[in-house]
Amino acid sequence: MANNGFPTEKLGSLCLKVGSGATPRGGSKVYLDKGEIALIRSQNVYNDGFNREGLVYITAEHAEQLSNVTVEPEDVLLNITGDSVARCCQVDPRVLPARVNQHVSIIRPKPDELIPRFLRYFLVSPTMQAQMLSWAHAGATRKALTKGMIESFKVPKPDLTIQQRIAHILGTLDDKIELNRRMNRTLEKMATAIFKSWFIDFDPVRAKVEGQDTGLPKEIADLFPDSFEDSEIGPIPKGWDLKPIGEAVRCVGGATPSTKNPEFWEGGKHPFVTPKDMSSLQSPVILDSERHITDAGVDKISSKQLPVGTVILSSRAPIGYLGVATVPVSVNQGVIAMICDGDLPNLYVLHWTAANMDLIKSRAGGTTFAEISKRNFRPIPVLVPVKPVLDAFMTNVAPLHERITLNVRQNYRLARLRDTLLPKLLNGELEVPDAEELVETNI
Repeated sequence: MANNGFPTEKLGSLCLKVGSGATPRGGSKVYLDKGEIALIRSQNVYNDGFNREGLVYITAEHAEQLSNVTVEPEDVLLNITGDSVARCCQVDPRVLPARVNQHVSIIRPKPDELIPRFLRYFLVSPTMQAQMLSWAHAGATRKALTKGMIESFKVPKPDLTIQQRIAHILGTLDDKIELNRRMNRTLEKMATAIFKSWFIDFDPVRAKVEGQDTGLPKEIADLFPDSFEDSEIGPIPKGWDLKPIGEAVRCVGGATPSTKNPEFWEGGKHPFVTPKDMSSLQSPVILDSERHITDAGVDKISSKQLPVGTVILSSRAPIGYLGVATVPVSVNQGVIAMICDGDLPNLYVLHWTAANMDLIKSRAGGTTFAEISKRNFRPIPVLVPVKPVLDAFMTNVAPLHERITLNVRQNYRLARLRDTLLPKLLNGELEVPDAEELVETNI
């Protein structure tokens, strides 16, 4: 029996199918960028949902070889080998028809026994994640979960109505989180489009040169010149400047206090950001991190705490993660921080960095892994428009980023609520009506 009375049963007895697929004959050579039948791999399966990035396709002939692992709507997908073992989600119905390879198991519950979404939440709960990782690491050669292990999982089994309500409560939070993410992607595209039009394609200036309407309000259009001048990066709007990024902003780095000294870490209250922390950013907004350092730890870093608004770029492992600090943060040596208290505002710097990532990476060195040093980063030329144009850009773009930040903050809060409710609902510790009230109050 689970806590407070939910009975448990072995997962195998509650399922129509538990099974993984294979790599089609020919391996990755037969993968297609587009097609009618998707092949789901471990990189598509995450605890927070199905990730379509990197999805590949196969022909009908190769799919026929995997007909026994045809994915159906609502199937639960579980990664069963490698570093991503135990990651779990439900299939995105938009990718069907689909098959899975040998690293992913399909778990298809009996509809009159177990609701798939309820099962998915059970499998991503902290207790089950810890159990699966423990079992997977017990193997002699590689991390793996076997069919027998999966079928032996003991699943809490309230009646279907309670399962449905629990799944709905947790799903409501996840749905709101996903809605905010989609909204943020749209807002980011809007801000990027403005930056590209004004500062890469120079659309307003070109329109003036050609005697055409800029499409902008007159008070903004009047800020742009009506001619170009030559520069080391090609024609730029007349009167605008070109400077090394290291002169336009302050570029600083960080360090890692000794992890052997508890004085620097235990009880720390200051967010400490590394490239790994930045890898999970859903939008370029830094609210917090997994690690926190003490006042003594901050004093061990040359840049100490960076001010709110600092643009942060991961400079190695890998190069390219971007964020804007919305709280004071400290960073490690894998980060270049751009303090924007000079010629350029931070959102301009953020979009400039994203737009010039290929150029930045081309300046990288390193033998073990690519890394761009501050010495190689600082000389990269950046376009410095006149201040009235920059002010107009910020007037248009800052509200978009403020909305993005609010959505990220709400997602952070909703995720914490979901992670608090999840184990309590699954073990019967929290009554469903109480959880429903909490969700209604916070959405």
